[in-house]
Amino acid sequence: MESAIKQKPAFLPDPLAPVCKMLQACIQCGTCTASCVNSFAMDQTPRRLWRMVIMGQKDEVFRSKTFALCSSCYYCTLRCPRGLPLTEAMAALKQIAAKEKIASCKSGTLFYTSFLESVRCHGRVSEMEFMTHYFIRMKNPVAPFKYTSLGMRLLSKGKIAIPLTKKKKGPGSLKALFRKVAELEQLS
Repeated sequence: MESAIKQKPAFLPDPLAPVCKMLQACIQCGTCTASCVNSFAMDQTPRRLWRMVIMGQKDEVFRSKTFALCSSCYYCTLRCPRGLPLTEAMAALKQIAAKEKIASCKSGTLFYTSFLESVRCHGRVSEMEFMTHYFIRMKNPVAPFKYTSLGMRLLSKGKIAIPLTKKKKGPGSLKALFRKVAELEQLS
């Protein structure tokens, strides 16, 4: 009877541990926050986010939008007096959120996945197809209407086009690139 009951593992690894290791030498100087071009839009400053990571406050970290707003400009990494890989730490938080399927990060993960599928399929982004797939995956029928005015402006300025015929463009040399990325992701 006991074998039929699945037992939970006694120890679950902390997903923040690798990021915490990257930040061990952080002295909380605030240079990362002062360097960040997106800090005005973040709900937590980068410095405060690093402190939450070091303190193991997983729920608070993933409730924050700070790491999702990182544009990977590398200013914080370049200016950090301790030489910490801060941009890599932000990227690692994004990867953890995607792997753990954190609900607050779902929209960003779906956007990224839809974007990459369009590039993988066409060798470039097919905007209309990409956005269609993104909105379908969001499973929110009202979501596209929030972007209607933006879409109309982009159409009127010729930034996106409605494809009248389906052009078959192969991914060309990108196929090998995507295969290599998949291999590297398997290793980490």
